[in-house]
Amino acid sequence: VAEGEPGEGREPFELPRFWDALGQTFQVTSQEATKLSLAFSRPPLPSAEDCRKLGEDVQNAILAVATVYYWLPKGQGTTLRKMVRDATTEVVEGMIQLTDTILRAPVESLSQEQLISTGGVWEACEQVSNLPRDNQAAVASALTACLGVVKDAVEEMEHALVEGQDPYGDIMEDEELGFRGNRDTYWSEADRQLLSSCMGLMKASKACLKKVLGAVKAHGKADSPEHIAQLDDLADIANEISPSVDELALSMYPPVNPLAVRLNAAKLASVLKKVLEIAKTSHVCPPSEEGWVQFLNGAVDHNMNKIKNFTQGQL
Repeated sequence: VAEGEPGEGREPFELPRFWDALGQTFQVTSQEATKLSLAFSRPPLPSAEDCRKLGEDVQNAILAVATVYYWLPKGQGTTLRKMVRDATTEVVEGMIQLTDTILRAPVESLSQEQLISTGGVWEACEQVSNLPRDNQAAVASALTACLGVVKDAVEEMEHALVEGQDPYGDIMEDEELGFRGNRDTYWSEADRQLLSSCMGLMKASKACLKKVLGAVKAHGKADSPEHIAQLDDLADIANEISPSVDELALSMYPPVNPLAVRLNAAKLASVLKKVLEIAKTSHVCPPSEEGWVQFLNGAVDHNMNKIKNFTQGQL
């Protein structure tokens, strides 16, 4: 499941039929996990014949889950497929863990670990009802996750930059270290000027994800191979925003190396420009959406130019 590629089926693929079948196989797997767990919850042990039957039923349930997952062709969207693959993998791994737990546990009583493992399979199987139903919903879900991470990074950095605050105050106590005259743990005035433009770039990242997410929700379609592929391209490039924001944020802590900051800012700016370019040329950006694309492009350039000016003397 984790490594394999889907077979492009000969029959025409029907998404509603796929979801019905996947839901059923997840439900059966959940029931088989319950049966298996109950059989080994107290003495006497099931007979050899009963064990064989239980094992077969579990195996058939898992093979059915994997088989239905393989029905989903790449053409339905790689973002959607990855989410279904992750959910399927979780069910298979959950069942492996439950079986391992039963094999290891003494049979006198139902162990806490066995209860947790059984619950883990149930949870993994229930996930099917929360999975996005097409690639537009999958990409919107992926963008929402990226936006959450970037929002957290922006808030954390804003908090650290509050005037006069010591960025290491929470981990370095004056009493322990004696006199704190070390400039390596403080921001100079020049640092703060440079960092305000970096914050501008981080906020542009947040705005960019927010706007692209809104456009995908409002105009995104998963009704043709071209539209599905455009959505995947957007998700792929947007996935690069959060790691780039993190790298920039890490380089902003004292002692500040202005060249490292400039390099990380340039990387982030380049990713943002790519996101805006891909959005602009895709179906999610009709003429009504072009204003914010232009505005954010300007914001990225503006902040990057200021960062270049502040660090020019370092080159």
